[in-house]
Amino acid sequence: MSKYWLLKSEPDCFSIQDLAAAPKQTTFWDGVRNYQARNFMRDEMQPGDGVLYYHSSAEPPAVVGTAVIAKAGYPDHTAQDPKGDHYDPKHTALSPIWYMVDVRLGEIFPRELALEELRGVAALKDMELLKRGSRLSVQPVRKSEYEAILKLAKAPAPPTVSKPAAKKSPAKKAKSK
Repeated sequence: MSKYWLLKSEPDCFSIQDLAAAPKQTTFWDGVRNYQARNFMRDEMQPGDGVLYYHSSAEPPAVVGTAVIAKAGYPDHTAQDPKGDHYDPKHTALSPIWYMVDVRLGEIFPRELALEELRGVAALKDMELLKRGSRLSVQPVRKSEYEAILKLAKAPAPPTVSKPAAKKSPAKKAKSK
């Protein structure tokens, strides 16, 4: 039985467009340095699992498409590179601490699904992403939430709510001397 996940990436670090440009639209998902997220990758993610691709630290933060787990968890070799951003001297080939998975592009949505829009969807009220303080870069998603987001991605964008223009106070006439 497939599981569903949400993976967060900053678009200036590795965007969904970067995944689309990768050879075979597939790459390893490295650099995760949180034990709970690591455990999901090491113990639970399996080939064929569905992924929601989320751009964090973006304006606006949004779900931008889907991917698929292409390879189950295996040791993250970037933790062994002392010159790399994700180096951890405690991680060794014989005693790995950090894991990664391979992901393959599913689709890029025709429109971004902004975090604020997702907050207004009843079917997503219990989604981990929408909970206060939820910061995990790898998190489980319920099948019903995954399906609700796919449906939302195919729907027209909601009308934008424009703020009424501020009323201008009449200009004061300058006193002449």
